[in-house]
Amino acid sequence: MSLSLEQVRRIAQLARIEISDAEAESTLGHLNGIFSLIEKMQAVDTRGVEPMAHAQDLAQRLRDDAVTETNRREAYQAVAPETEAGLYLVPKVIE
Repeated sequence: MSLSLEQVRRIAQLARIEISDAEAESTLGHLNGIFSLIEKMQAVDTRGVEPMAHAQDLAQRLRDDAVTETNRREAYQAVAPETEAGLYLVPKVIE
């Protein structure tokens, strides 16, 4: 897939970007280069390749998920204007 100069100008118009002829030509080259790279990447056979969460095979060191603070909900909610069932009540702002 490649774009034409008119398509680049149309995209710029839709994005409300003022673009000169020189910028349109430059942008056309950059965008067509990106599309060419995408086409090359899509041509690669990736069947049987496991998806990766990260480019390097790293292990995340995680700490134990343990509660370290006491429950102070009632102390915090004692100063609230309104609470119900452990939740803060706020005025309705959207009708």
